[in-house]
Amino acid sequence: MSNPQSGIFALGTAAHAYLEFDAEEARQGPELVPAIASLREPRTTMGGVNLVAGFRPELWREVALDDAPAELAGFNEDVAGPDGFTMPARQHDAVLWLSGSAYDVVFEVARKAIAELAALASVAAETSSWPYLHDRDLTGFIDGTENPTLIDAPELVLVPEGKPGSGGTILLLQKWAHDATAWEALPAERQEQVIGRTKLDSVELEDRLEDSHVASTDQDRFGKIFRRNMPYGTVTDHGTMFVGFSSEQRPLSAMLESMAGLPSGRRDALTLYTRALSGAYYFIPSADALRRLATLPAAPL
Repeated sequence: MSNPQSGIFALGTAAHAYLEFDAEEARQGPELVPAIASLREPRTTMGGVNLVAGFRPELWREVALDDAPAELAGFNEDVAGPDGFTMPARQHDAVLWLSGSAYDVVFEVARKAIAELAALASVAAETSSWPYLHDRDLTGFIDGTENPTLIDAPELVLVPEGKPGSGGTILLLQKWAHDATAWEALPAERQEQVIGRTKLDSVELEDRLEDSHVASTDQDRFGKIFRRNMPYGTVTDHGTMFVGFSSEQRPLSAMLESMAGLPSGRRDALTLYTRALSGAYYFIPSADALRRLATLPAAPL
């Protein structure tokens, strides 16, 4: 049985960093994969930090064709709705998601990882995140209410045994900026209509609107995913890092199309108050697949 990268399911961490890399030259892309795989022994944490590695699907397929899910593709085109609302494609070659108990240790491991990869790749995007009021996002609502339990999540979001990429998962990573002024000007009742849940205890509204966020991303309709969303930013400029995992790409892409108003013509009401700044798909290989590709001695992170 293929073992997943453990950090995917390591809940309760207080500090997060997302580092997205681009190879310095196109020919160096295939060299970047084993270099990242060699950063650490992928079954364990390093210095109290979980390190999850992922790759642009086309790059992973180039290096590990037999271990790549069929038809998986990068976020190579914007998702555009009928009213002009757009989720931009900002695909990069690789991602490192670091999480730990405190930001100082995440910071140090991130710096060392960047230094180890400097000859092959540069940081194209960097975001730091942290939990807010235990399990709420910066709208004030509980995030991840529909998440499967840790017992059920691996079976639902990992590629099954016997299929290419088994033990791995598909990550959708997006950065969403909030219009906090407009959102906080809404009365709580209107906020609940936009989300489709009560604000206090996250109970789904029986009379939810068709353009509510819950209706637009209904997992009973599109398929189950596992979310590890986190707030990011400063007091005056902030939002949500969407971190969603699935065993197949279609549930993730279908949710984005639905949020943009494709094909219903009804745009997700939440997108009136939040704006996508980035979007990328990454394949997160199993720990075993990374170990097979780790051709260098493990770097002392």
